[in-house]
Amino acid sequence: MYIPPINAFYNTEEIVAFMQRFSFATIITSVNDKPLATHLPFVVTVMEDKIILSAHFAKSNLHWQDIENHTSLVIFSEPHAYISPANYSKETNVPTWNYIAVHAYGKGRIIAEPHAVMRMIEAAIENYEAGYQLQWNELPVEFKMKMLNGIVGFELEVTELQAKKKLSQNRTEAEQEKIIDTLAKSDATNERLIADYMKSN
Repeated sequence: MYIPPINAFYNTEEIVAFMQRFSFATIITSVNDKPLATHLPFVVTVMEDKIILSAHFAKSNLHWQDIENHTSLVIFSEPHAYISPANYSKETNVPTWNYIAVHAYGKGRIIAEPHAVMRMIEAAIENYEAGYQLQWNELPVEFKMKMLNGIVGFELEVTELQAKKKLSQNRTEAEQEKIIDTLAKSDATNERLIADYMKSN
């Protein structure tokens, strides 16, 4: 990812928090010079200073067959917002886009053992809807096993992180404040989120 120095960020804790908040990501693997992409919700954890991304493919999605033999790229890329030149002090400006993106690289490892896959599923339930755990616990074992037979779980240990915050850092303080004010008043969630990130930046 092209990252000008002014837009780079390196704080691992901050990067992980972003990945956990916007965890519906795109995993991309190049096979025979052709990119293959799948959109998945990931559980992002840190274990012994290693960032681990966990998810599962539908077994019928053959993308899972390539993740152990090729480096994958997982892209976390929300939120984003259009920035109008009306926010700038001079007319000689053009529109742009503010956004935050994280690229995580690594090789996947298939999780084949049924109990390990079950733990992965239950970790995802805890992450996304802990209240569903009670209903999940009451489901028939046969139903759960049938579901497990239709998926392929995997983990990816991140070996390289690239993180970018393009939040109008090159603009004057007055212009940044005007952009924040404009986005904060928007009806669009993404634009309000970018305003929040600009404030904290």
